Amino acid sequence: MTRVDPAPGPTAPRVVNLPNALTVLRLAVVPVLAIVLLQDGGRDDSGRWWAAVLFVAAILTDWSDGMIARRTGTVTEFGKLADPIADKALTGMALIGLSILALLPWWVTVVILARELAVTLLRVWVIRQHGVIPASRGGKLKTVAQSIAIPAYLLPLSGVLASARWWLMAVAVVLTVGTGIDYFARAIALRRAAAAGPATDTAA
Repeated sequence: MTRVDPAPGPTAPRVVNLPNALTVLRLAVVPVLAIVLLQDGGRDDSGRWWAAVLFVAAILTDWSDGMIARRTGTVTEFGKLADPIADKALTGMALIGLSILALLPWWVTVVILARELAVTLLRVWVIRQHGVIPASRGGKLKTVAQSIAIPAYLLPLSGVLASARWWLMAVAVVLTVGTGIDYFARAIALRRAAAAGPATDTAA
């Protein structure tokens, strides 16, 4: 009797891949950003320009790694967890550095980081229990607003441009808080729907 081997199942994507490498690179940028920004007490304009360039370059890797992972089928559990951590570490370092240099009020940094930390912890729990909650349009706008406002503060601007970046940061803060509330509401709704599912099936 001829033995027929079962068809091989789909193989999991390797952890070592281009999207995850970009995520790790983004994490590696964080201490470099701190050194460049904080050198000479922030009085070195060239250092602030380089800090802005590093931040923007790292943000571009954030936008590209997810796209590459989805298009090439290389989404991994490591990437799902490490990607938001790298994002928050980069944003957090930039905001804390700006507040240390008295270029940004500490309350702005605390509000944004508290929201980002809470949502990141919630996202980890949601992924393990129910899968990923799709990013909302507001969440994407929040990311864009932060990605513009933070480099604007990193740059040594003055005059009208310095005033304009205040409004950019105000928009970023409003979107950050609003989308955080929305994310928690959707997570609670998902939790309730999951809890009600078995009961509904049994009743049917």
